[in-house]
Amino acid sequence: MPTTADQPTSRLTAWVHGHVQGVGFRWWTRARALELGLVGGARNLSDGRVEVVAEGLRPDCERLLALLRGGGSPGRVDTVVERWTEPRGGITGFVER
Repeated sequence: MPTTADQPTSRLTAWVHGHVQGVGFRWWTRARALELGLVGGARNLSDGRVEVVAEGLRPDCERLLALLRGGGSPGRVDTVVERWTEPRGGITGFVER
């Protein structure tokens, strides 16, 4: 079984569309990300979307993405657009902005 050091880290940026502002969605996302050991943040965008940026082990980021799409979050998620990039590092914790 590979160790944590053998697993690649990734940066997930996800734009969540739907009724996701003013319903506790960012708080819920923060709680799930921290449970998965991810760092990053979630912020409201002026067009009604929530932008989620998470860095950590690729499988953990994939699990967060599945949770964002899974229907168990507050509000209503219509779609999630994702982008995968190399992690930038230098992030601590997971913040709601």
